[in-house]
Amino acid sequence: MRSSILTKWSGAITVVVRGGDIEGFINEVNAAGIHIWDIKPNNDRKMELCMKVDSFFALRPLLKRTGCRVSVKERFGLPFMLLRFWRRKWFAAGFILFAAVLFSLTRMVWDIEVTGNDKIAKQDILLAAKEEGLYPFQWTFALPSQDKLSAGLSRKLKGISWVGVSRTGTKVHIQIVEATEPEKKLVSPSHLVSKADGVITFIYAEKGQPEVKKHDRVKKGQILVSGYQGGKAVVSKGQIRANVWHEYNIEVPLIRKQNVFTGEEKERGYLYFGRTAIQLTGYGNAGFESSRVTTEFDPLTWRSFKLPIGWMSEKIQETAVLEFKLSEEKASADGIERAKEDILAKNGADTTILNQKILHEKTDNGKVYMKVLFEVEQSIAEELPIVYDQGE
Repeated sequence: MRSSILTKWSGAITVVVRGGDIEGFINEVNAAGIHIWDIKPNNDRKMELCMKVDSFFALRPLLKRTGCRVSVKERFGLPFMLLRFWRRKWFAAGFILFAAVLFSLTRMVWDIEVTGNDKIAKQDILLAAKEEGLYPFQWTFALPSQDKLSAGLSRKLKGISWVGVSRTGTKVHIQIVEATEPEKKLVSPSHLVSKADGVITFIYAEKGQPEVKKHDRVKKGQILVSGYQGGKAVVSKGQIRANVWHEYNIEVPLIRKQNVFTGEEKERGYLYFGRTAIQLTGYGNAGFESSRVTTEFDPLTWRSFKLPIGWMSEKIQETAVLEFKLSEEKASADGIERAKEDILAKNGADTTILNQKILHEKTDNGKVYMKVLFEVEQSIAEELPIVYDQGE
């Protein structure tokens, strides 16, 4: 027969019966109506059983009649738990105080994050928020409503079209959307000049006087579209494309190194309070010559609030360097491809690579050396302001 949970919580004990007539003692207990459970006989003429605390004091006459002796092996239940708790009352008081302080810390603003501000200084936003009652270490229950904070910041900050305030736990997020102002560009008369040597393949002068035509060979800095038209200085506009030649010196190693994970790893666990962390697991040196450490935080939460306390885990993964040997053909192709990417990055996505010619190629000291000439069609026009003489 087993006990109920209510019986255990009201206080129960495990006793060991030895000597005398143990079987007779059990019969006497049952006859007296004493509730016992978890009866376990032992080989050395002993028997364990559980009973309620108030039943223990009714055993004395039964023990005398059967010649048995009992000893208490274990105590469990709410009364004994309260007794142990009282003996450690100072520890309990410290725990309660710690819980109260922790709860108080979760009711404060610890961090204010500002995003979306490019032109307005963060300090100006934080100063305006402080004037509205939002600042670090402010009680969350004393904060104005989010709508009121948003309206107040909108009035105080110039040059914004919208501001939103939200709170997650002990962190407040201020989202700024700055007003879009039309870009003011100072316009002055200018020429369109060539930024590279080349042969013209296309020219269209929207404004200004064209000075070259298709198939003309031009030099860097040469005027393509003049800013003087009809006796007036204008801002030249147009599109000019030309075939341009780019010479690249390419150097590619035949041995390529790459960091990879070996699969060996070690974990460390920390209990953190704010910015303080105490290591609890994973002591000792990982023993890896090279490794990468990944850190993850698992804060305690209360409802939708993230508390500044939780578990931090570090995963240390061993890494190794693998070497891959490239063929000369593969190394050459990789070098040419990187050169093409550089051309497109420097001259725009509308650039077209027409042809390539390897002028020189050799392999020395584990590297491939090449000199490559690329024929490219690209835009070559750039503005050159017209500078007036003081006498004009």
